[in-house]
Amino acid sequence: MSMSPNASRVRPQEPVLRVGLTGGIGSGKSTAAAVFAGLGAVVVDADRIARDVVAVGTPGLASIVETFGARVVTAAGDLDRAALAGLVFADPAALAALEGITHPLIWAEAARQFAAVPPGGIAVHDMPLLVEKRMSADYHLVVAVLTETQVRVDRLVTHRGLEEADARRRIAAQASDEERRAAADVVLDNNGPPETLRRAAETLWHSRIEPYAANLRRGIPARAAPGLGEKPLEDVAAQGNRVLARVRRALGEASSVTSGASAATRDGHLVLGLHHPGSLDRARLAEAGYPVVEELNDGVRLGNCDPAWPAAIDVTASPTSP
Repeated sequence: MSMSPNASRVRPQEPVLRVGLTGGIGSGKSTAAAVFAGLGAVVVDADRIARDVVAVGTPGLASIVETFGARVVTAAGDLDRAALAGLVFADPAALAALEGITHPLIWAEAARQFAAVPPGGIAVHDMPLLVEKRMSADYHLVVAVLTETQVRVDRLVTHRGLEEADARRRIAAQASDEERRAAADVVLDNNGPPETLRRAAETLWHSRIEPYAANLRRGIPARAAPGLGEKPLEDVAAQGNRVLARVRRALGEASSVTSGASAATRDGHLVLGLHHPGSLDRARLAEAGYPVVEELNDGVRLGNCDPAWPAAIDVTASPTSP
């Protein structure tokens, strides 16, 4: 085996580290987003974009009025969100019509904002529906802010003026905490005071996000992590699944990739295997955080830029049975 020249090659444009930040309504993820912004991240706020694309004078608002009528507009000309919600909440066809108007506008604006992030920067996508939309593999790292239901209800009633029944209904309509834990690389607990969450977010930034971005910019894998083999087996398996999903995404959705090995740890590395029946887009793999580090007789070995989970991911060139 020999070291691949791609492992040290300098790319013309440094990739942007994409962090997905999610949490249910009332979880307090906006506090974490503010911390990351203060530390230098570009925050792409999905909720803000959703409001902006239907603001007064926008094509989005005009299309909504054309579809649902003037009853969804206030006397001041703004979108009457409560009236619109009342129309679409129990009507799947109406909801689909609304999403057909807003979703293309939201994704286009989000794409524009991501494209504007400076090369080598860090973009945090504040995305409430990340889990519901099954978007985890779109990011290098997913962070979920989790808060107990009663704490969220209390915050929504106290700070947003919602009725308790409405708050609970909105919470129940979103992904569960178990689903968010399964999708997230990192879980931040926000059951205590805001300062506790802020400290946790700052620690995460300095210990993992910044080093991850530095490795990604340089196109080098993270070094072996002492003690990685002491992590619980369920954590190893869950992170292995997340890594495999991202590698599959980087290889292309049309590729018939199957797992060739169960997740394990060895010598400070997460150990995984894949079979891929086609040529590999090495630049795309590197941009996804998985640079080629070695040439194998029947494929390549990838590293992982994530400092918390250094990895040895063997991708064989032809599909064989595990």
